[in-house]
Formats: sequence, C-alpha cells, structure tokens
Amino acid sequence: MVTLTELFERNRGWAADMKARDPDFFLRLSQQQAPEYLWIGCSDSRVPATQIVDLLPGEIFVHRNIANLVVHSDLNCLSVLQFAVEVLQVKHIIVCGHYGCGGIKAALENQKHGLIDHWLQYIRDIYRNHQVVLESLMEEPARYRLLSEINVMEQVWNVCQSDFVQNAWGSGRGLSVHGWIYDISDGLLKDLDVTVSNRAESVAIRRRI
Repeated sequence: MVTLTELFERNRGWAADMKARDPDFFLRLSQQQAPEYLWIGCSDSRVPATQIVDLLPGEIFVHRNIANLVVHSDLNCLSVLQFAVEVLQVKHIIVCGHYGCGGIKAALENQKHGLIDHWLQYIRDIYRNHQVVLESLMEEPARYRLLSEINVMEQVWNVCQSDFVQNAWGSGRGLSVHGWIYDISDGLLKDLDVTVSNRAESVAIRRRI
C-alpha cells in the first residue's frame, strides 16, 4: 500500500518549524476561525491562495474550482459564499483568476473533454458574449489573457448578485468584492479595478463588462 511517507515527513517538519517560530500558533488556530478574506480562485496547483499573498493558515477562507467560476448551480461555491458572508462576516471577497488557465484554454479548444465540458460551457458563453472584442486580437495568447480577465469580472458580478452579498449590503455591512488576476510567469497579482462595495457600484461594473 502506498502511504506517501514523504508527505507525512514534510508535515511533521512544517508543524515543528511553525511551533519553533510561534509556540502558540496551533493553539490559537484551533480556537477560532476569523479570516477577513474569502478567496475564490482556480484549482490550478500553481496558484496557492495563502502563499501568493504571504498570509498564514487561518487568514483566508478559500474556495477553488476550475477557472474560478461562481455559478448559480454550484451549491458548493454558494455554501462557501454564504458561510463566509453570514457566519465568518468577511470584509473582502476576492475573485482571483490567472493567466495560463487550463480551463480557459480548454473551453476554447474545438474538441471534447468529457464531463468537464458541462462546466466549461459557462466560459464558452462568456466568450460568445464578448466575441467581437476577443476576436479583434490577432494573437491567440492575447485572447486567452483577455478572456481570463473578463471571466474574473463576470464572476465578480455573479458574487455581487448573490442574495448573501445583497443582504449584507442592504443591512449596511462593510463588504467589498474584488477582481484580481495572477501571473504565473512572474508571481505578481494584478488588480483589475472592479472593486464593488455596494449595490450601486455593482450596477456600474455590469456596464463595464
């Protein structure tokens, strides 16, 4: 039986290192979860949420799926969103895509991928809605990059339209939704300037997409 011994050894080393740096770290971590941020990102293994913003475990509540989608039929994502907004009372929701996304690329390929094609249909719909501007770009990599950015903006809109976020704004809660994108080639984040902090701003963002 394969037990992945190396990973257990790495875990022990990591835990020992954390305790050496901060003896009470795990005690504090076990007693509460009070992150200020919800991160909705891609499942891509090259985009670990806490590492790329240099935060510790417990400081970001994370949901990841292929191509960082927020869709009305995904009860997993919606449950995470509800818990983050209503129970954890996060102050910021960050939708973070990335350049070089395999989901974006697969959605535009003229071939079958099996079950995942149902998921990728959401991206294909976004492509069709922005086909003119996307196909005005002659280079395929440029189209992929722009579609990755537009996809983030669309998901920011979807987050803003959720009952949980709308109710938080209606009650006067200070809650902001942000759209970012990560460049794997240099490790840097880019703010797509689609921060939304109230209902009026969400309407304005919709006009930009």
